[in-house]
Amino acid sequence: MASHVFVAMPYGIKQGIDFNQVYSEYIKPALLGVGFEVFRADEEIRAGSIHTDMFQELLLADLVVVDLSIDNPNVWYELGVRHALRSRGVVQIQCQRDRLPFDVYVERTLRYHLKNGVPDLDYLQTDKQALANFAIDTISSWQGRNISPVYHLLPYLQEPSWKALRLGQANEFWQAHENWERRIEIARMKGRPGDIMVFASEAPSRVLRLEAYRAAGEALLKLGQFKFALEQYEKALQIEPTDIESCQQKGILLARLNRHDEAKVWLKAVVENYPDDAQSWALLGRVEKDAWLSTWNSDGQTPEQMLKDAVYEEALLHSAFEAYLSGFRKNPSHYYSGINALTLLHLLRHLTGRDNNKRERIALLGGVRWAVRSALAENTQDYWAKLTLGELEVLSASSRRIEQTFKAAVAVAQSDWFALDSSRQQLLVLKALGFRLQEVEVALNILNRELSKLEASDARWVPRRVFLFSGHMIDAPNRVQPRFPPIHEETARLAIARQLDELGAGSEDLALCSGACGGDLLFATACLERGLRLIVHIPSDEPTFLQKSVSFAGEKWRNRFLQMKAHPNTRLLIMPQELGSSPKNTNPYTRNNLWLLYTALAFGLETVFICLWDRRGGDNLGGTKHMHDTVVNYSGQAYVIDTTTLW
Repeated sequence: MASHVFVAMPYGIKQGIDFNQVYSEYIKPALLGVGFEVFRADEEIRAGSIHTDMFQELLLADLVVVDLSIDNPNVWYELGVRHALRSRGVVQIQCQRDRLPFDVYVERTLRYHLKNGVPDLDYLQTDKQALANFAIDTISSWQGRNISPVYHLLPYLQEPSWKALRLGQANEFWQAHENWERRIEIARMKGRPGDIMVFASEAPSRVLRLEAYRAAGEALLKLGQFKFALEQYEKALQIEPTDIESCQQKGILLARLNRHDEAKVWLKAVVENYPDDAQSWALLGRVEKDAWLSTWNSDGQTPEQMLKDAVYEEALLHSAFEAYLSGFRKNPSHYYSGINALTLLHLLRHLTGRDNNKRERIALLGGVRWAVRSALAENTQDYWAKLTLGELEVLSASSRRIEQTFKAAVAVAQSDWFALDSSRQQLLVLKALGFRLQEVEVALNILNRELSKLEASDARWVPRRVFLFSGHMIDAPNRVQPRFPPIHEETARLAIARQLDELGAGSEDLALCSGACGGDLLFATACLERGLRLIVHIPSDEPTFLQKSVSFAGEKWRNRFLQMKAHPNTRLLIMPQELGSSPKNTNPYTRNNLWLLYTALAFGLETVFICLWDRRGGDNLGGTKHMHDTVVNYSGQAYVIDTTTLW
């Protein structure tokens, strides 16, 4: 999404300057021309009655452009509010005064030229380019020196959380954000990471994009899409390199991707930067534990050999225990670090026969149980707290008690495959080492039963390959420049079928496309004939889509669409129903193509892109060229059926 700019300036003609023309001829086109989204209030603002939505924009916009050409009280007030609550993101401009008053004089201010009270045409292009460059430089150097004199003079002052900047009456802005959050969660529960990646790209401002990328990363992590989750957190870190949540999650995702050395180095740096943060210590413990696991827990090893190797690498196990214990000592309410430290102590006693840390073990047992009970008093539906109670019982309680606690945990898991599988992996480690086998098996059976429900659903079906298609529609009768004339339909059909056969497309594969007449429906029909599952995305409600993209080419294309839709292997997804309305200034066809692309890539498998394309144009985001280049970048394969040589 474009960076959001709010313009604070006088309105109408003031002191001989037509500020409306300054905005419409200079400021707005300069910023729109380099990809910014620009907003200013559309009415005179009187001191003490600033419109709430405008005030919200002032606080959350990526940039605020302030015209200080005259001493307008409202403009100075708005600049003061921005300086007080945000440390950076201000661009100052002026036209006629020689110097600025107050502390803002020390900041760089861009001068533009007027003639007879309006932008001077002799300088207009130069002034517009200078403003565009200034805005781009300010965004690019976001992590640099504080622009606000308040934060510059008070270096230890911290910006309030962006959520603390919520205005009670700014309903439209926050309702949109809350709706966005709900759709993210719905997509996660449906197992649709492609939807989440679309939503992540649509947050309207920098602070909300940071939240968006974190939310998308968390949702993708829960779906087991570690590569794409890591990408979202790395995008968040590009916005805010010191964001602790993103730093932590990057470390754990590096480990999930078996990049253990990178993960260890990264999380050690996080602990150095945040030495009192329990979660950072716990994640370092997780990476240390993974390093220990990698030394003995591998396929082909006998149980006896795994046990022997696990004991031999006792030092690594101690390192993991110390990291977890440090986290629990930093924050005794952080039961995740506590249960892991306690579990590793039990394993050390089980593996070595020594009980050198008995007092520590007893203290940890009471501390973790108290921390969990306290968490459940705040939220009775907390899966991880309930799960931790179950893990406590696995260490020493009866099978009956273990069964009760694990059933209580899975009852509030909300179809979270990642959470359930993470819990299973912990138990499998205990099982591999022969720790309380009967009791561990009771807990495993409960988790496996719940996971089997999710893995049997379509949401967990994993294809062998994903075939993604984009291609030209049949030419409309009034098209001036022919691209896909109806007479070449059979030629295109045979070419698409031949390409699928050469690639060995079959019933283990998934196909994704839209449903327009021409390439889409020819591809969809060919895939269904070969037994592929088919997901079709359309950008509007079905009647509108049929009218604009199918029926104009004739009744036979409408019938093909309906036959394709009725096929048992077809799943038709309608974008407004699944993703909601397109954001302002977003082309729904572009959005639909991005939705297809992200859905294909999010499987994390080999993506085969087939396009019926003349290799012309297509430079827009979400267009055929963009889809082609993105698939290739992700190590997929692209096959172009070039219509300039096909007919």
